Amino acid sequence: MSALTYVLIGLAAYLLGSIPFGFLLVRAFLKEDIRAKGSGNIGATNVIRSGAKKLGALTFLLDACKGVVAVLLVSRIALAPVSHQNAVALAALCAILGHIYTVWLGFKGGKGVATALGVFLALAPYAALAGLAVFVLVFAASKYVSLASILAAVVFPICAMLLPHHPYGPWLTAVIFIAPVIVIARHHKNIGRLINGTEYRFGKPRTTHA
Repeated sequence: MSALTYVLIGLAAYLLGSIPFGFLLVRAFLKEDIRAKGSGNIGATNVIRSGAKKLGALTFLLDACKGVVAVLLVSRIALAPVSHQNAVALAALCAILGHIYTVWLGFKGGKGVATALGVFLALAPYAALAGLAVFVLVFAASKYVSLASILAAVVFPICAMLLPHHPYGPWLTAVIFIAPVIVIARHHKNIGRLINGTEYRFGKPRTTHA
């Protein structure tokens, strides 16, 4: 029974995370396929970069909400057969994976930054806010979204361990470290371009880079 409960939790969180808000918003309001614009990514950055700033901001907000809702729903439900904290950890990870590998678009989604932020806000709000502060400062200084995202992901698990928090079990601790690693790994091409000096910088003419 507990195994089935975990499967259902993981599936529900994955499907929630899989909702491709960037794709849906651009399709609904602009009658375009965001995958055919800019980098082809469905995340907020590409929506904004493609000229739809308000839709990009809404995409970011809704993608973050997916992470928050996935964690909070599980945390508010009585799950007697399973460990509550393990269920929350599973929901958090599956929501992020759902966004990155959305079933609705051939398992090709975004990079998970906004959804991970939502998950982090629900799991460890102080650490999430610290990561967000790093993102804002790095982006303001460099105008590189990718660099800001990567450094925020690096900072989050460190702050999650150092700042005040409820005790984390093994599963939740693992997710707190694994989720940022996944986000960073999704930026591997951006890392290469940052090293080569060819990464897209906000305010410059658009390219096809993610």
